[in-house]
Amino acid sequence: MTLTITRLGHHGDGIAEGPVFVPRTLPGEVVEGEIAQGRLAAPRILTPSPERVAAPCPHYKACGGCALQHAREGFVTGWKESVIRQALAAQGLDAPFHAPHISGLHTRRRATFSGRRLKKGALVGFHARACDTVASVPDCLILRPELTAALPLLEDLVTMAGSRKGEMALSLTLSDVGLDLSVTCGKLLDGPLQATLGQWAGANGLARLAWDGEVIAQAAPPLQTFGRAKVAPPPGAFLQATADAQAALQSAVGKAVGDAPRVADLFAGCGTFALPLAEGAEVHAVESVAEMLTALDHGWRHATGLKRITHETRDLFRNPLLPEDLARFDAVVIDPPRAGAEAQVRALADSAVPRIAAVSCNPVTFARDAKILCDAGYRLDWVQMVDQFRFSPHVELAAAFAR
Repeated sequence: MTLTITRLGHHGDGIAEGPVFVPRTLPGEVVEGEIAQGRLAAPRILTPSPERVAAPCPHYKACGGCALQHAREGFVTGWKESVIRQALAAQGLDAPFHAPHISGLHTRRRATFSGRRLKKGALVGFHARACDTVASVPDCLILRPELTAALPLLEDLVTMAGSRKGEMALSLTLSDVGLDLSVTCGKLLDGPLQATLGQWAGANGLARLAWDGEVIAQAAPPLQTFGRAKVAPPPGAFLQATADAQAALQSAVGKAVGDAPRVADLFAGCGTFALPLAEGAEVHAVESVAEMLTALDHGWRHATGLKRITHETRDLFRNPLLPEDLARFDAVVIDPPRAGAEAQVRALADSAVPRIAAVSCNPVTFARDAKILCDAGYRLDWVQMVDQFRFSPHVELAAAFAR
């Protein structure tokens, strides 16, 4: 069947009338192929878009980690901004857009690889598109060179401590002092395996090795820099994917908060925003994971030139800060997971907080929450798209609200 692609969906697939989903196609392209269950999985491009380019990575056909290498960079940037604009328009909202921030190639400092033990050796990489096959990516274009250089070490680890019946998850992060590795779904950790892994981590220069959340070897705290502070996050803790995007988001949050002397940082994590903001404001950090707040507090206590940071372990989904709790703050930063933070946003909407800095990795839930705030008297001043997941359909943003 011959189809014309009319638009891109939120996962980066082309969509034709039907709807029929066609991967790795662009609007305006004419394609043909066999349709099964609403998908044309192997399209033949009859009429290519002028926005189409040759994929720069040799692994693009086999690897499912990227979805948009076949599109010109400017097109992808415009499309990602349009995803945000469409989500806002669906809620009857609009806003000025600041210039986007785009992370460069070879800048991603964390990734979770899949590892499978084979009859001989092991295979470590990313899943292929829409299947469980693992594709090797020895010269990945998005990862920091330090991560790709470690792939042979991860293969050794899977060969040594993986099961033929399962797949290991290997979360590798580049810290200020070396590689930080957190492993799940490996062999059951017993005394002999722990001793072997400890020796292996030391011999290969890892800063830290964690197994199913338990630290079993640490040569040095795997520090990350947040403003003037150095923080060692718990194993597998959330961290912005690239250092330059982290800096862009911190800058955007700083602009939205302005000179507010008292700030609440909600969903604070390990202090990505709280610690830089403490250079000019007293900050109250709220997070549901106590270990993250412990890391934040340790980083704050060992830094110089920062104002007071208090912290609170609290589930903001079930127990949001109420308007009376928020009354003592001049600004709020909110960086929720993909589901957004409807309960907390409704409490914010009933408050008198003058400024809100919002960070989101889901334009749809962001727009829903923005509608709640705007209906309650807030103004959406500006939005900035931040693209730290190059070639993927993932969209992040920062935004500023004012009463």
